[in-house]
Amino acid sequence: MLNNFRLILLFSLFTFIFPVHFVFADDDDFVLVEGGSFVMGSPIYERGRNSGEIQRRVRVNPFFMAKYQVTQEEYEEVMGGNPSVFRGENLPVESVSWFDAIEYCNRRSQLEGLTPVYTIDILRVDLGNLNNNSRWLVTWNRRANGYRLPTEAEWEYAAKGGDESPGDFIFSGSNNQNEVAWFSRNSGASTHPVGTKESNGLGLYDMSGNVWEWCWDWYGDYIHAARNNPIGAYSGSHRVIRGGSCYDSAGYVRSSFRYFCIPANRSIGVGFRIVRSALPENWNDTLLVP
Repeated sequence: MLNNFRLILLFSLFTFIFPVHFVFADDDDFVLVEGGSFVMGSPIYERGRNSGEIQRRVRVNPFFMAKYQVTQEEYEEVMGGNPSVFRGENLPVESVSWFDAIEYCNRRSQLEGLTPVYTIDILRVDLGNLNNNSRWLVTWNRRANGYRLPTEAEWEYAAKGGDESPGDFIFSGSNNQNEVAWFSRNSGASTHPVGTKESNGLGLYDMSGNVWEWCWDWYGDYIHAARNNPIGAYSGSHRVIRGGSCYDSAGYVRSSFRYFCIPANRSIGVGFRIVRSALPENWNDTLLVP
């Protein structure tokens, strides 16, 4: 996998002139989300819209995203335990905190010979964390090639199908929530095996429903202006979660719906999905996303 990733770095310059579709040759569980731009947020007429979904144009660099939410089998192999309430190897792991997800990313990176993305310092207080509990300092090395959580912008970009949000769907891959989502009306108030609903156009499953997914960002109001690769607020009390869960109504599993959770909380119905950067963070944005 690492050798393939190095080849991607070597040849990515040519993608500006000669489009190339890169994949991990030995890992079918990730898809390349090509860089591009889209309108983040929802139109004022969208049913279920809330005031936090202000529209703005955002550009993102390419990245690799897992097709599926992290399963309980995957989590237990890396972490040595399974905190989930609903049990099953192919069910999404849930009842995990944001810190648990960060630690999973680092441990899996180390197991696969990748450079961990996060530095976790339990002796230093994160001044950006406005909570009084679990204020460990977590920093993000954007040049590292290991696993990480998506930013909120990356998550929504992928949920909407990538560049310019083809299809302009309300849910991830469809305007019919029953086709793509496990939510309150069809789930029986339980999670379901990953990948059993239809995928979106990128081949990503369960971006709507099943379990909420942690993102990197602190939750906060959007900056209304157009942005390149935004990473959220500088501080906050909650981290972003996206996608909705098996407990939630249709409005919550829309691709634009924003929600939040205290990062130290282990809430039933909250899991995560992992990504990897496809190119160095300091690469020229105008070259990557013309």
